[in-house]
Amino acid sequence: MYHSISINRKSTVVLALATSLVLLLSACSQKEKEKEQAKTEQPKAVSYKTAPVQFINPEYEISVPAELKPYEQVAVFAKVTGFVQKMYVDRGDRVRKGQLLAVLEAPEMQQQYLSSKSSEQKVHSDYLYAKQAYDRLVTASKTTGAVADIELDRAKSAMESAKSAYDASRAGTAHSSQLQQYLRITAPFDGIITQRNVSVGALAGTGSNTPLFMMAQGNKLRLTLSLPEKHAASVKQGMTATFTVSSQPGKTFDAKLSRTSGLLDQQDRSLTLEFDVNNPSGELQGGDYAQVKLKLQRKAPSYWVKSKSVLNTQSGMYVLTMNNDEVKRVAVNEGIRLDTLTEVFGNLSPEDKIIIKPSEEIKEGKINK
Repeated sequence: MYHSISINRKSTVVLALATSLVLLLSACSQKEKEKEQAKTEQPKAVSYKTAPVQFINPEYEISVPAELKPYEQVAVFAKVTGFVQKMYVDRGDRVRKGQLLAVLEAPEMQQQYLSSKSSEQKVHSDYLYAKQAYDRLVTASKTTGAVADIELDRAKSAMESAKSAYDASRAGTAHSSQLQQYLRITAPFDGIITQRNVSVGALAGTGSNTPLFMMAQGNKLRLTLSLPEKHAASVKQGMTATFTVSSQPGKTFDAKLSRTSGLLDQQDRSLTLEFDVNNPSGELQGGDYAQVKLKLQRKAPSYWVKSKSVLNTQSGMYVLTMNNDEVKRVAVNEGIRLDTLTEVFGNLSPEDKIIIKPSEEIKEGKINK
C-alpha cells in the first residue's frame, strides 16, 4: 500500500512539472510573437527624390496665330449727291494719293455757285459805296461844324454792316465752290482699289449706303495678334518677331513691335499687339493668316520647378517641399511651360527642395529615415 501511494505522488509531481514546462514554453512563445509583431509594426524608413527650386528669368519662345491687315483701309463715299459722270479706275488698280478716281455731275451746284457769286458781287458793291460815304464824312468832319457826330456814327455803322454782309456772302460763295470740288473723288492715300461698287450714271451721295470704292494700302501692312494674358507682362517695346504665311511656305519674314492695346481684352483676356510690316514690292497680301514666333522674357526672375513636380488635384494645384525631413504642401499657380520646367507662383523660397514625383498619398509632416 505504501508503494502504491509513493507511485501516485511521483505521478503527481511529474504531471505538475510537465504542466509548468508547457506554461513556460507557451509564455516564451507569446513573448517572441509580441517581439516579432512589434518589429513588424515599426514604420518603414522612406525617402523621396527631390530637386531644388530654380529662381531664374529665362528667355522663352512661343508661337501664336496672327493676321496681316492693310495698314489703312477705307470705303470711299461721295460727300455730295450727284450722278456718276466718269470712272477712271477699276478693281485692282494701284493709285497714288490725290489721284482722280471718279467725277460726279450735279448741275444745280453750278447754278447755286453762280447765284452765290452774283450776290457776293452786289454786296461787295454796297460795301464799297458805304465805305466811300463814310470816308467822305470823315474828311468833311475835319472842318469844325460841317458834319454832326451822329451822322458820322450812322455812316460808320452802315459801312460795318455792309462789310459783315459782304463777308457772309463771300463765305457762302466759298461754300458753293467747295461743294463743287466734292464732285471730284480723289484717292486719300497710296493704295489699291479692292472694290468698285457703282457704274457710270448711278446716283451717288449722302443718301446712299453703298461706297463708290473700297481701297486699301498695300505697301505697308499691320501684323495683328492676340497674346494670352499670362504672357502679357513679358512684352517689351520694340521687340522683334518672325512670321510665316501659308501662301509662301518655307519663307520667313521679320517685323518689329509698333504698338499694343495697353489693356487686356475683356472678352478673351488677351493683349493685342501690332507689328508694322513694310511691303514695298507687294510680296505679302493683306488678309493673309500668319504664324508668329515671339521671344519673350519676364521683367523679373520667378520660381521654376520640374514639370512632373506639379501635383494637380481636385482641390487645386500644389508642389510638395521637403526641407529638414519635413514634407509640406504648397499651393501654387502655374505660369509658363518651358521644356521640362514649369513656372509656378506660390509661397516658395530659393532654398526649397521640391519632391520630383509627388502623389496625393504623401502626407505632410516629418518623415522617418
